Amino acid sequence: MLPTRDLIHIFKATTRRNEAISQRKRGQESALEVRVTNDVLKVHGGAPLHGEITVRGAKNLVSKAMVAALLGDTPSRLAEVPRIRDVEVVRGLLELHGVKVIEEGNGLVFDPANVGTAEIDEINVHAGSSRIPILFCGPLLHRLGHAFIPDLGGCHIGDRPIDFHLAALRQFGAIVDKTPQGLHLTAPNGLHGTKFELPYPSVGATEQVLLTAVRAEGVTELRNAAVEPEIIDLICILQKMGAIIKVHTDRVIEIEGVTKLRGYNHRPIPDRLEAASWACAALATQGDITVKGARQVDMMTFLNVFTSVGGAFEVNDSPTDGGIRFWHPGSELRAVALETDVHPGFMTDWQQPLVVALTQARGLSIVHETVYERRFGYTDALNTMGATIQVYRDCLGGTPCRFGRRNFKHSAVIAGPSKLHAADLVIPDLRGGFSHLIAALAAEGTSHVFGVNLINRGYEDFDAKLAALGAHAERA
Repeated sequence: MLPTRDLIHIFKATTRRNEAISQRKRGQESALEVRVTNDVLKVHGGAPLHGEITVRGAKNLVSKAMVAALLGDTPSRLAEVPRIRDVEVVRGLLELHGVKVIEEGNGLVFDPANVGTAEIDEINVHAGSSRIPILFCGPLLHRLGHAFIPDLGGCHIGDRPIDFHLAALRQFGAIVDKTPQGLHLTAPNGLHGTKFELPYPSVGATEQVLLTAVRAEGVTELRNAAVEPEIIDLICILQKMGAIIKVHTDRVIEIEGVTKLRGYNHRPIPDRLEAASWACAALATQGDITVKGARQVDMMTFLNVFTSVGGAFEVNDSPTDGGIRFWHPGSELRAVALETDVHPGFMTDWQQPLVVALTQARGLSIVHETVYERRFGYTDALNTMGATIQVYRDCLGGTPCRFGRRNFKHSAVIAGPSKLHAADLVIPDLRGGFSHLIAALAAEGTSHVFGVNLINRGYEDFDAKLAALGAHAERA
């Protein structure tokens, strides 16, 4: 990390150079006009958020659990399924492949008795906005002997290549043919256990190996695996289905393949990403928000940082109505230095909403992003609202980083406190979009947030939750 004295000098110089750019951006209304749709939220900011909301099953687990239902010979039941876009996408893809999906209270039932081949055009229509289809490969190869994967969508926050996925599938014995429509996979000799080491502990690639190895012949050893809580919960689901999976130390997972699996009955872990987003909203607006369903064990790293910044929290461990209360205690917030990392590090999806709160902290905060190389694009909009944030190509931290010397602006310095003012905002991606929403709620005046339906990918009923917290916001 650069010495603090040099960092302050560079920061001030860059700030002066970018002031003119920021002024011009405030006048670029024509760029927003092309995005004006009914998908607009009018936010009257400047008031604290107070109240109670509930989080349900984790977005990053629920969709994968739905895919896992393909592997069973009997129906699976998944409770507390959030009503979000990713769930709709996966449900549509499952139904295209013959899985019967039934709503049951707050959950879903999946009957895979009649799994079959889906039309390529229909798959493309359903999968355009999601990266989940790549995880269908293993289950479909086991059930049908072939699979088709379209071009993948998702948030544009980095390259997020599928090379790890394809390399693993090939080692299992899959043959991958690339066509203009997408990827066609076959396994003429079946899938067999293998030894595979990930170059990086990718969550998606770890899920791919798990969903493929459980019914592959023989034993699979995965090294440098991701071990996020959502991964462990997926392992719990697969174990309920009859899989034999051992989680060793040092990111090693061993899977003993079985010939058949049954359905599962599972209640997923709550969404720790959404819980942290609302916690940051409480901090940025000087509010007080209780997030029912949030669990301390899933958020320990976040809670440490939240406390370091100056936030306060209280845990309710009740099994029926437990959760975590987050609030701004009224004292001045403090600047921090942090780095994102794979679990048990500070989640990359936590940094975007936290940065909004850090604009209200006194001093220079430093955030080094080591997971996604293009995750600071959302800060341009915050600067137009009055924040002072500079992004750098340097690795402003001590964690080994894949992006050093690769010309990616993956470190940020935030100077505060800054008085935020209203602006017209265009949502760039899921977490960045929620950060823009938090900024609009914290800012003085009325903001127009364009593209808010993208937030539905990961935040259930956010309009209703805003209303429950006393936010002054309505669809424009």
